[in-house]
Amino acid sequence: MVIGGQAVLFYGEPRLTKDIDITLGIGIGGLGKIKSIVSTLKLKSLVANVEEFVQKTMVFPVIDKKSGIRIDFIFSFSKYERQALRRAKNIRFGKTEIKIAALEDVVIHKIVAGRARDIDDVKMILLKNPNYVTHYIEKWLGEFDKSLGEDFRKTFKSLVRSLGS
Repeated sequence: MVIGGQAVLFYGEPRLTKDIDITLGIGIGGLGKIKSIVSTLKLKSLVANVEEFVQKTMVFPVIDKKSGIRIDFIFSFSKYERQALRRAKNIRFGKTEIKIAALEDVVIHKIVAGRARDIDDVKMILLKNPNYVTHYIEKWLGEFDKSLGEDFRKTFKSLVRSLGS
């Protein structure tokens, strides 16, 4: 499932992004399969010790040398991710069909990431797509608040208020 900047392009305004974030919906036990796919696609690993790096970060960063595009394969298979994968939209790019995260799940990912750019992305997505499912976003942000000791739900509510929604 595509998340991150590419998903923002789908739901919001065009902006420069030279990477693709893909949530795999599998745990790190599937690393061998992903390494095989990376090899078949002739992508180059950006880390020397892939197993150690993925164990620590749950991310396998690679690059397509020809285009310069970075791809982050993100491992995990939490209850939230299973739900997000079920809600993902199938879209076509030419002959290829991909899954892109539902709007609400892009918002959740961006708020949890929390960088200034991510918060700006959320504002733009919410402004352009006013018919989002508030209770779904708040439910999962509340779950992340409990497990990570954060206040993501408050951040979301504050953003919504600031947009006059």
